Amino acid sequence: MDYKDTLLLPVTDFAMRGNLPQNEPARYAKWDKNRVYDKMKKARQNASASFNIHDGPPYANGHLHIGHALNKILKDIIVKTHYFFGESVRFTPGWDCHGLPIEQQVEMKLGDKKKSMSTVAIRSECRDWASEFIEIQKAEFKSLGVIGDWEEPYMTMKFKFEANIYRTLCEVAKKGLLIERSKPVFWSWAAKSALAEAEVEYADKEDYSLYVAFELSKSASKAIGVEDAKAVIWTTTPWTLVANQAISLNPNEIYCITKEKLIFAKPLLEVLVAQGITSGEIISEFNSQKLENLHAINPLNGRESKFILGEHVLMDGGTGLVHTAPGHGEDDYFASLRYGIEVIMPVDEAGLYDETLKHNGLLPVDVVDEFIGMHIFKANEKIIELLGDAVVKVSKFTHSYPFCWRTHKPVIYRATKQWFIAMDEPKLSGKTLRQTALEALNSVKFYPEAGIKRISSMIENRPDWCISRQRDWGVPIAFFRIKSTKEVIFDSEILDHIAKIFDEKGADAWWSMSIEELLPNGSKFKADELEKISDILDVWFDSGSTWNAVLNSSDYDAGEYSASMYLEGSDQHRGWFQSSLLLSCAVNEKAPYKSVLTHGFTVDKNGEKMSKSKGNVIAPDAVAKEFGVEILRLWVSLSDYSSDLKIGNDILKQVAEQYRKIRNTIRFLLANISDLKEFNYEFGLLDRWILGKASACFNEVSSCFKNYEYSKGFNILLNFLSGDLSGIYLDICKDRLYCDAANSTKRASSQTAMALITKALLPLIAPTLTYTVDEVMEYAPSIIKDGKSDVFDLVYEPIKFDSAIDDTLLRESKEKFNEIIDNLKKDKLIKATLELEIQTSSDSILALDKDEVADWYMVSNFGVFRVDSDILAEFVVDDHRFVVARSAKFKCPRCWKFSAQSDECLCPRCAEVMSAN
Repeated sequence: MDYKDTLLLPVTDFAMRGNLPQNEPARYAKWDKNRVYDKMKKARQNASASFNIHDGPPYANGHLHIGHALNKILKDIIVKTHYFFGESVRFTPGWDCHGLPIEQQVEMKLGDKKKSMSTVAIRSECRDWASEFIEIQKAEFKSLGVIGDWEEPYMTMKFKFEANIYRTLCEVAKKGLLIERSKPVFWSWAAKSALAEAEVEYADKEDYSLYVAFELSKSASKAIGVEDAKAVIWTTTPWTLVANQAISLNPNEIYCITKEKLIFAKPLLEVLVAQGITSGEIISEFNSQKLENLHAINPLNGRESKFILGEHVLMDGGTGLVHTAPGHGEDDYFASLRYGIEVIMPVDEAGLYDETLKHNGLLPVDVVDEFIGMHIFKANEKIIELLGDAVVKVSKFTHSYPFCWRTHKPVIYRATKQWFIAMDEPKLSGKTLRQTALEALNSVKFYPEAGIKRISSMIENRPDWCISRQRDWGVPIAFFRIKSTKEVIFDSEILDHIAKIFDEKGADAWWSMSIEELLPNGSKFKADELEKISDILDVWFDSGSTWNAVLNSSDYDAGEYSASMYLEGSDQHRGWFQSSLLLSCAVNEKAPYKSVLTHGFTVDKNGEKMSKSKGNVIAPDAVAKEFGVEILRLWVSLSDYSSDLKIGNDILKQVAEQYRKIRNTIRFLLANISDLKEFNYEFGLLDRWILGKASACFNEVSSCFKNYEYSKGFNILLNFLSGDLSGIYLDICKDRLYCDAANSTKRASSQTAMALITKALLPLIAPTLTYTVDEVMEYAPSIIKDGKSDVFDLVYEPIKFDSAIDDTLLRESKEKFNEIIDNLKKDKLIKATLELEIQTSSDSILALDKDEVADWYMVSNFGVFRVDSDILAEFVVDDHRFVVARSAKFKCPRCWKFSAQSDECLCPRCAEVMSAN
């Protein structure tokens, strides 16, 4: 008869192939419709522990790229890890909505029409642009299986949000940390506008190369011991020499005086000799510190120029003595700031010299009127002419120079009034913001740990934070200034009143309402005596204050402040992590986060940065259409996110293969426990062995996942699934599962072991493979479901099985046995291991259940040595001798074991099963 029909073969409707690209969208839509995030919150409402990630807002402009996908998927995996480990979780997604990129897009869209539009009308266009892309990105994030409060996401352009950004600014001002002073910025004289970095493009420009000698003051000459010495500076912008305030030296270099009594940095002397500037004969050397705080004399106007030290002075060109005009250069500005040097700005918004030249004595009185109203670029030749004999050498050269992207005219650095948050004012319980922020970091856990060194170093060395911008699309620095005195008003009644107006009308009210309308009733200030400050906030201030608007308000159910975690790319040590920390410390003197996790950037398979020009860009929707979102999610978990993450077609194919192994292992488990009605804990040797292995593996993996070491955890898990579980245990168990009686204790105990492993495995992988586990729950037998309907009902519980078996001898003997089998099959002495039996004198193995040991080696019989055996091979493990022999019995036609007493007869086990049927 055909015994195949008598076997208990696997049964499950869980498909071998996931068909992920076709099936995922419908399930994700179902999650959205059923509000599974609300279900997750309700399921853990009584949890003893809680966790929240505060979302670093992506920018509401353009479609998602692979970096966005990495970031949001990793956040989703971490939030779900805490959820499936039984904690209450919160995740409120958000968007940065203000800022330059959106305003630029709107400007291109409007063209010349913008010139006739009001600020409010332009802002309305920007709001519409951001709204459109928020909806686009929201749908794209949902399509990645990311679960969060998509019904109530935060947006920095919401009216109440803008009000809370403003309230944060007011709190900083009340603490005395907000200061106004001049700072150089990129300035387009052609557009009469400040420019951000993104509005600048670079092109070749011809400029002067000018070497100028400054005489030393008597005290400076005395300090270096040489009379009549001159400090030689080099500049490419002669027009800035009128505003010279200092000469910067490198604090770590040696300076020399040549035979011509000219001072240069010694490392540059050889280059200067080659240019014919000096003979190179040195008469004296000195440390740069000798000149610090002493003076040279500007040959253009006779004003003193202070010698200062700065790390920005490099030895890659020039003379090593840097002409320093703090109003015309960022390095100049910060170097001068440390010495309390005044910023002089003699250039107006059109790039013309103004009356400052006369008021500050920046040019000789007999020629100054000629320069007032002159364009700076037209003044270069006249400046060089005025310098006379002070010019050591002059020539022209071509170099890369910044241009305005709108007007295509060269830009300048020009100091304008800007708002700053002071880093070194002792306003916070007697401490500075810098000190407070550095101390707050000590209570923050960093993943990876090196993150604290990186952000600490940046905070230690950062300048005051310039928070003002001269644009339209942002939250206004909504303060009034007294016209007559220019004093800024920080009256609490006024500030609170404006914030309440913003709550109702949004920040547009600053432009749409008059000063009289913006003042509270009965204000002691008169509207006609006030003027509005027209600047807006740096967009980093917006995102840096989201902890206040989201976590510290009652507007969102986003979890507590401080957040359990902030998670972004490693570049945010300089950006969002830092801006958030500074504002939180400024207002509350503590960090806004308890932990910070950073990930690297996505690169192609060769480790190169992705770009459209290279053609190596991989879009998340393309991955989803070809491989499925689960593969993208598994790629995130399998990658070491602490460094750059490689992605490419070949890499995704490898990940898809790993997914297939996981899915097929789960399918085998489901199929073979489909008829298990109740647990049977009479475990045999192999059941105890696999449960011990599974328990140890899952404990290690869960520990990795709790520490966000997903790559390490998944590699351990995959090794277990393909090795001990599939490669050994499940392979061994096929005989008992298929051939034993349905009610056999041995079969039921193995099914129980499989069920226990399945029940622990599903919630363990659910944070990453949420879709797959949810699909599994549709087809899982009731003994696995245990009354649960979907993946979101699951909670991870470890396998409570501590009686691990020492399998050293079993493993080593099996490895040697397998080597022998390969040779026996190669020599065509056997076709299958079931033709064999193993004999041994090892007491430790003979003491075990002989049927279980035979199953371990997948042979038909196991026992002591027999004198009449047909021995094929033998091997030794330590002191234990093993013999491989042909089985003395016959092949059972039902189970194929060589355990039958005669040819074509059933073995005793199969005979018993058949008779019962």
